[in-house]
Amino acid sequence: MANPKNTAELAALKEKFEAASSIVLTEYRGLTVGQLQELRGELGFDVEYHVAKNTLIKIAANEQGIEGLDDLLVGPTAVAFIKGEAVDAAKVMKKFNKDHDAFVIKGGYMDGKAIDAAQVDAIAEMDNRETTLAKLAGAFEGSLAKAAGLFQAPASKTARLVAALQDKQDDAA
Repeated sequence: MANPKNTAELAALKEKFEAASSIVLTEYRGLTVGQLQELRGELGFDVEYHVAKNTLIKIAANEQGIEGLDDLLVGPTAVAFIKGEAVDAAKVMKKFNKDHDAFVIKGGYMDGKAIDAAQVDAIAEMDNRETTLAKLAGAFEGSLAKAAGLFQAPASKTARLVAALQDKQDDAA
């Protein structure tokens, strides 16, 4: 007979895996409860950081069609279930890793593929969605200003030419 506590935990994990757009697996051995609370606060509302048994994580992930995590499920494991921007969460975890040696990023799962710790680190180096959109908007604005100048140039040249011809006619008369 299955332990009711584990059955409930497994059901909760399955829901979290289903709701998450990506996940990151970490090792938290050596961190205090206060430090884990600090990490949860820094991760924000779009990320749920959850400590669970490796066996339950493995079963829940497999039942949700998530494969490739088995090698990462060694030692104490916590899962960051990311519902929002993976880049922002990866940045927070990378910074937290620098400040706390006991915190280890093992890898994760994103876009239908398992990723390793180096790939999570590379994601942390990327610009988030808002920054990328702002850069694109700035580039478009600059291009539009140049285009407006180019479109306006023939009209202003024509106006100056007409004015010069008129001045020349006035001088001749």
